[in-house]
Amino acid sequence: MYFLHNYHNPPASVSYICVNNTQMYLNLSQNFSPFQDQNTSLLDFDALTFSGGEPHIKIHAPLSMKESVLISHRVNSFEDFGLLLMAIDALKRMDVPAIDLFIPYFPGARQDRVMIRGEALSVKVYADILNSLQLNRVIIFDPHSEVTPALIDNCKSIDNSSFVQGVLNRIKEEVILIAPDAGASKKIHKLAAKLGGLPVVECSKKRDPRTGKLSDFIVYAEDLQHKACLIVDDICDGGGTFLGLAEKLKEKQAGNLYLAVSHGIFSKGLAPLKTQFKQVFTTNSIRDFQEGPFLQQIKLSF
Repeated sequence: MYFLHNYHNPPASVSYICVNNTQMYLNLSQNFSPFQDQNTSLLDFDALTFSGGEPHIKIHAPLSMKESVLISHRVNSFEDFGLLLMAIDALKRMDVPAIDLFIPYFPGARQDRVMIRGEALSVKVYADILNSLQLNRVIIFDPHSEVTPALIDNCKSIDNSSFVQGVLNRIKEEVILIAPDAGASKKIHKLAAKLGGLPVVECSKKRDPRTGKLSDFIVYAEDLQHKACLIVDDICDGGGTFLGLAEKLKEKQAGNLYLAVSHGIFSKGLAPLKTQFKQVFTTNSIRDFQEGPFLQQIKLSF
């Protein structure tokens, strides 16, 4: 069953991942074991990087395996992706009948369209490589847009409803869900319905495709009446979107501001966010964080 730690009341629409009892489990990321509670048999391996920079792996298992294998991996660099490719090749050479893959944060997902001539369509590059390996199933968590699961063969996408419900359980006050931009509005309305019909306020912004500079933040509400607001999005990188939006929300008489992002990069640290938000919530899809009163991490678990 799919769930998140510290989440005790899943909605009826929560997604599931069924792990076969005969399936082996290969966890490539240190300190990240989302399927540990499934009584799967863990495969041991040695990973190394040659002096020339090439990742390599040796899986310690019988020469021929009849069980299918589930791989989990946090891909935060092309080196991480390279190790994953080596692992898949090694398993195929061991005659593994089927390989499932769980990548919570799919690489290149934000580069899902070409904005200016000369750019790569990054998400398709990664998807094409995985598709060429003919995996049984690729599981991803809260993708940036519908483009990513559309490009990946045999893809199962898990939404963020369980994560956000876990956030609501911790906040313990009624909130308005905030859609930070036009791209997130459709997803937020679906999320609100799954969570019992929470109110939603839509927002918008402009981004210069050449410089990335943000401007013209708009909150489509006249008076938020000092109610708590929870901004929900898939990724927080530098946090510029949320900081700009927070100022506009406060101008519209917002109460406590909270931020929930499925994939926390936080490339500029947490200090800027502390100036505007009461709490920030994320998962361990990218890395593990030291929790405290301000930053709360809800671990992915299956």
